Amino acid sequence: MTRYAVLLRGINLGRARRVAMADLRTLLTEEGYGNVATLLQSGNVVLDADRPPDELGPLIERALEKRFGMPVEVFLRSRDELARVVARNPLAAVANDGSRYVVSFLARPPDRPVEEELAGVDLGADRYAVDGTEMYIWCPGGQRDSPLMKALGRIKGGPPATVRNWNTVEKLLAMMR
Repeated sequence: MTRYAVLLRGINLGRARRVAMADLRTLLTEEGYGNVATLLQSGNVVLDADRPPDELGPLIERALEKRFGMPVEVFLRSRDELARVVARNPLAAVANDGSRYVVSFLARPPDRPVEEELAGVDLGADRYAVDGTEMYIWCPGGQRDSPLMKALGRIKGGPPATVRNWNTVEKLLAMMR
């Protein structure tokens, strides 16, 4: 069995696409996954499964759509992968507020270097680092007013992604022990 962090994209944002965490835990337990636990109301799950990620992700996505009537993208990281994300922490020297430091979990590495995509953008105090399928983003002024987050939102054709703040990433890892 492998312990996974299951990150659901785009649920419980405002009034749309609502999924109760109790219902999510029930569904995933009924689907046969072990030790299912959720964190917060934004689609963070940890569970045990005996399938590889390339099988597990689509299985969970189909179960979610069948139960909740909407497509939901799933991003998986094993305990070891999430531990590497936390250990890597390339912006530790500047990111001193876990609510303003985020990790964007990508479905695949970017097709083009992010530096090319952001050429000419004044990032102000924002900083980023890309490491494979993770992008670490420091927004000292907050995400809403971040020139980096705005510029990233305008990039077309990049890999699907979901974002979690550093505090949540660390809590998920702690739940996986």
